[in-house]
Amino acid sequence: MKVLVTGGSGFLGAAIVRRLVERGDEVGTLSRGAHAVPAGVDARRGEISDAGVVDEAVRGCDAVVHTAAKVGGWGRAVDFHRTNVVGTRHVVDACLRHGVRRLVYTSSPSVVSSAGDLEGVDESHPSGAYLADYPRTKAKAEALVLAADGPALTTVALRPHLLFGPGDTQLVPRLVERAKAGRVVLPSGPDKRVDCTYIDNAVDAHLLALESSRCGGRAYFIGQGEPVPSRWLIDRVLACAGVPPVSRRLPPSLLFAAGALCETTYRVLGIFDREPPITRFVAHELCTAHWFDLSAARRDLGYTPRVSLEEGLRRLAAALAEPGR
Repeated sequence: MKVLVTGGSGFLGAAIVRRLVERGDEVGTLSRGAHAVPAGVDARRGEISDAGVVDEAVRGCDAVVHTAAKVGGWGRAVDFHRTNVVGTRHVVDACLRHGVRRLVYTSSPSVVSSAGDLEGVDESHPSGAYLADYPRTKAKAEALVLAADGPALTTVALRPHLLFGPGDTQLVPRLVERAKAGRVVLPSGPDKRVDCTYIDNAVDAHLLALESSRCGGRAYFIGQGEPVPSRWLIDRVLACAGVPPVSRRLPPSLLFAAGALCETTYRVLGIFDREPPITRFVAHELCTAHWFDLSAARRDLGYTPRVSLEEGLRRLAAALAEPGR
């Protein structure tokens, strides 16, 4: 089948492209910048907020995997909306216009928000107030995708949690950089459990969603299914990069207050091109449990995490130990 991967230069998008090529699909990508692709891949550059660019990229495709997004806990609201909502609307419209049969959307567990812990919740859990524009716009985009499901176009949204692994350009590099600079502070008190997703398992989920006949119009949590204490996970990831454990602690209330103060300061000063030291969204993620029931993905997609957390961390450590990493 001919598959377009938006965001094909990103961590997840590039991994999906490689796997599709390996299994013999005809693959195209659409990304903001120039990027290396396997031989035979039709690589296009452009913004998904440009309807014409999206239309040309989608034309002739059988399926689309939409991973492109503006990520992060800080930035201008209009930028998040333009990419995550308007861009996704262009992808959906182009799929319907050109007879694409299946659209797999990479959503986020952050579309489900709560003032407290999220422990083993399933996809029926409602969303609440959002602390950042990223989860707010991802929730709107997910709703657009699922609402488009019908006889002409099967749509599905996947919510992989805390992607990590070799080649990561977001979570691990930012954590390591901040830890080396002494800018990571963890909450005191009970250590809440979180889940994460090794990159190969996330790719498996996306390819299964391209084939499943049971997933139309639905969203699915994706993860390792191995919730662990958050401080343990952070320290293990840092150890993979040869960085000492985080020793600084603050009460959750002070972390949240610091996040609110930093956001206000950056907003007043008009600083949107770099993230504050901490935000309310990050403080909330650090101070609460967030792991999810994967039963629906196992049942409807046949999803099983093939790479365990321990094996994923071992592979990450090996990759970071390579010269030049």
